[in-house]
Amino acid sequence: MQSTRKSAIINVIERAARKAARGLARDFGEVEQLQVSRKGPADFVTAADLKAEQVLREELTKARPKFSFLLEEQGEIAGEDEHNCWIVDPLDGTTNFLHGIPHFAISIAHQRDGEIIAAAVYEPVHDEFFWAERGIGAYLNDQRLRVSGRTVLAESLIATGLPFKGHDPEPRYFQTLQAMVQEVAGVRRFGSAALDLAYLAAGRYDGFWEFGLEPWDIAGGLLLVREAGGMVSDFDGRTNVLASGNILASNEKLHNDLAQLLKKALAG
Repeated sequence: MQSTRKSAIINVIERAARKAARGLARDFGEVEQLQVSRKGPADFVTAADLKAEQVLREELTKARPKFSFLLEEQGEIAGEDEHNCWIVDPLDGTTNFLHGIPHFAISIAHQRDGEIIAAAVYEPVHDEFFWAERGIGAYLNDQRLRVSGRTVLAESLIATGLPFKGHDPEPRYFQTLQAMVQEVAGVRRFGSAALDLAYLAAGRYDGFWEFGLEPWDIAGGLLLVREAGGMVSDFDGRTNVLASGNILASNEKLHNDLAQLLKKALAG
């Protein structure tokens, strides 16, 4: 596998992610202890989210002081530079974090004039830094990534995200799930869209679909998939998934078959 030197912008993203991850790692240990306490850890996790987001904002602002932000917790923050924006999810996989499950990530994307041009998803438990730049490729640490080469749905492992408590489920989601499980080798739901897309870029999954995601959930992962040779669209084949929040991602060979499967399920 070929490796490459990281650019200045990726180095900025990596430094910020690793600094925020140190705090998350400490808080994750505390959350595991709090599982047996009477107070419950929900407020603590909210504090962990906010603390990580603040670290990320400070570090990214230090390096690029004029950039704008789109943050999961604090929303939009306008900067002097209206062309460049950081899209940040400080803790994707909060429910896993809350329950002491070591599957969560930090997602950071650099958007210029509406296009994601650099991004990373950092999974701190296993020290996996997935990163990509437009036209440069996608990498895990320093190794080049490629999506899987599978061509048959029956041999493919597909990831998804299920609706969860407090969020109105997309009424058609279970139609797509039923259709999918009948055609593919397996469906997985691990609770972090950012990592689902990173794993897809690494060839661990062959496809991913989900309804109603926010830009910070997918901004980092979609560039990873595209730079690893995969395809990302909404369910109607349009490429601006940040606007719709409905996403279908896979390698090129499976994308049409998956799109047709979803289309048929949604029509039914």
